[in-house]
Amino acid sequence: MAQPRLPQTAAIMALAAAFCCCSGSTGFDFHEATVDAIQLGFKNGSLTSTALVRFYQDQITRLNPLLHAVIEVNPDALAQAARADDERLSGSSRGRVRPLHGVPVLLKDNIATHDRLNTTAGSLALLGSVVRRDAGVAARLRAAGAVILGKANPSEWSNFRPVNSGWSARGGQTLVSITATTQCSLLLLSYSSMV
Repeated sequence: MAQPRLPQTAAIMALAAAFCCCSGSTGFDFHEATVDAIQLGFKNGSLTSTALVRFYQDQITRLNPLLHAVIEVNPDALAQAARADDERLSGSSRGRVRPLHGVPVLLKDNIATHDRLNTTAGSLALLGSVVRRDAGVAARLRAAGAVILGKANPSEWSNFRPVNSGWSARGGQTLVSITATTQCSLLLLSYSSMV
């Protein structure tokens, strides 16, 4: 059984290497970018939150059909990024520079967000349910200025049921491992935290 997955793993690593390096339009190097490097890019003008969110949305569009790592993309992520860019340009974020101001993050689908994203723990049974408020971690990420990019595909019900690790009815089987993602920046590193 390990042999059929070898070509898939090679394809995943090749796609990750090809798409995780840099964006020619911004000149910012996304390869293993840290939050500090991203914030420096914001500060020196080589990067915007909007460009970063678009880059990661493109990564999701290109890689997710193979990886099944992202269960849902936030329809408001670009608006959140544009707001962070506007705050940065107008100086309204000065005096209270937040550590994740404009940095996109993925949350596991069992972390409640009170927005247009679903919180389903990977289950079809919870699709369309509405939570009353953000989970504590989501609220703290927003307070730190993070852009909620979307939800990562978890093991359904956080492996409460005996299912394959990384599998959910809503997202299918995730095909990402830590070794395949360590060369990529924040988005793909977030994928590895799904299981």
